[in-house]
This record gives sequence, C-alpha cells and structure tokens, in this order.
Amino acid sequence: MIDPALGTLAIELAYWQETLIKVGVVAALVPTAALILGYVFLLKMMSFMQSRLGPMDAGPFGILQLVADGAKFLQKEDIFPARADKWVFAMAPIVVLVSTMLVYVLIPVGPDLVGEAVDTGVFLALAVSSISVIGILMAGWSSANKYSLIGGMRAAGQLIAYELPLVLAVVGVVIQAGTLNLQGIVAAQATGEIFGWGGIGSPFILTQFVGFFIFMIAVQAELTQTPFDMPVAESEIVGGYQVEYTGFRFLTFFLAEFGTAFAFAGLAAVLFLGGWWVPGFEIDSPWLNVLGPIVMFIKIMAVSFFIFWFRFTYPRFREDQLQALAWKVLIPLSLANIVVTGVLKVVF
Repeated sequence: MIDPALGTLAIELAYWQETLIKVGVVAALVPTAALILGYVFLLKMMSFMQSRLGPMDAGPFGILQLVADGAKFLQKEDIFPARADKWVFAMAPIVVLVSTMLVYVLIPVGPDLVGEAVDTGVFLALAVSSISVIGILMAGWSSANKYSLIGGMRAAGQLIAYELPLVLAVVGVVIQAGTLNLQGIVAAQATGEIFGWGGIGSPFILTQFVGFFIFMIAVQAELTQTPFDMPVAESEIVGGYQVEYTGFRFLTFFLAEFGTAFAFAGLAAVLFLGGWWVPGFEIDSPWLNVLGPIVMFIKIMAVSFFIFWFRFTYPRFREDQLQALAWKVLIPLSLANIVVTGVLKVVF
C-alpha cells in the first residue's frame, strides 16, 4: 500500500514476520558491534596508546584480524571438562549472549527504528542486562573448577553491587524526562531548552553529569573490565569463569562482552546525549530514520572511547576496594543526585 504522508511504499507484515526480521537484525548487530569495538579500541587504540601498530597483516591495516581470530575459535575442539555439568556448561554462554541481544531490542536509533517500544523501556533494558549474572554463575559452577567458581562468585557479587548505582543513576534522568520510555527520553531532550534557547535541545548530560559519571563507572564494572576485572583476573584465578571454555563457546563470551559494551554505550547516548535526534529537525521527521543511526553510531563510539580508555589506564582494584566504591561512594552519591533532581524538578 502507498503511505500518503510519505509517498512511499509501506508493506504490511504479519507479527511473526516482523519478529523474525527483528531477531535477524539483532543477531547480526551483536557480532558486528563486537567486531567494531574490538578492532577500533581493543586492537588499534590500545596499540596507539602503547606506541605500536597493532595487527597489520590480516586485511588492510589488520581490519580482518578479529575475523581471522573468530574463524580460529570456530575450528577449535569444543571441550567439556570430565566432571562438568554438561547441559549447564553448554547453556551458560548462550544465556549471557541472549541477555545482550535483549538490550539491543529496546534501544531506539530513529523515530520509527526500534525493535520494541516499551513504556518501561529504560528499566526493562537494565533488567534484561542483569540476566547475564545467571549465565556467569552457571559457567562458574558447572565447570567443576575452583578457579571458575571463584570467578563466578566474584562476578555475581560485583554485578549485584553495581546494579544498584547503575539503576539509581538513571532515576535522575527519568525524573527529569517524566517518562521511562526511551523514545520519550529522547523527545524530552530534543524539545528542552537551555536558559530559553532550544538550538541543541537540552541533553541531560548538562544537568545529570553526576548521574552520567556514576552510570559510566557502573557500566565499567558490569562489563568486568579493568579496573573492575576481578572475576577474570588472570594473575590470580587464571581466567575466572571462562577458564574451562574453548572454541565457539569462549567466542560467545567475547561477543557478549563487547556487544554489551556497545549496548551500554547506546543506552548512555540515549539517556544523556540526546540519542538519535539531530538539531534542526523536528522530532518526528522521517529524515531522522536515515540520520538517526549515523548520529547514534558516532555517539556510541564516543562513549565507548571512554569505556576502553579507562580499561587501558587504571590498575585492578582489590575486592574490598571494589565493593567499598559501590556501597560507600556511588550509591550515596546517586541517592543525593536523585534528591537534588527531585527538588529542582519541583521548584522549577
């Protein structure tokens, strides 16, 4: 049928067809995002920071290095430890990867480009991201390896502790936007004004900079990246909950980690940086379905830069320091931010 508003061909699809397309798009996005972050930051940016070139042989400027590594992992033998609980061991990386994929379903990249627009989108995104804790515990326990179990328990304690400041950091944004809907949060920033001027809207990073700071620290801990990499500390517990995994199952953990980093960077872009909106366009302009994904990608890469910059800069925390930062610093700070935001919301 022809859409008279846009003059374009609109195709009506059955619900199962739409669902199948969305699953396919998300399934393609996760490994693509992992490859992009892995190449740009893990290989090239880290090399630049250490005054070296990084991989250069596989493809132009080493661009196919991670593809070659992935092919290598797929060729490796899929080994199960003799005393492992095989079904739980096999399903653990799948659970972690599915948790990552569910976050992608909720992140909007345009007025009409979102897998599922949910009224409680922001908290649903944070909720499904925490499912990965279950997969990590499954991996640690089912491996029948004391180092894996220690890594799994460390990860569970760390992720549970940092879930609180992660959620509380977002509450200030929700109060200011007046909605839990991710599209509504983008719209609130696009239609906002700075001292009566609405040229760039009102990105919440200007008023919620404390929340952004807490959110980014909590994201670093949720990704178990340095300086929060106690669950996979090679110098102490060999490789943590991943130590018994080989081949494509280990590759699945890699995809989930970097795919989740991309997803959290996308959430940060939506919550604090105005998301897919471009100044000068109406919020419902169809052109934003074209420009929105490009703008989102640029913002995601900018946020990801800080995530990996911290990873390559700071030494690992001790377990007591890690827990103290969450419970004694970030949670009280996020609660204070909520109180101040609430007061200012009522006053102004």
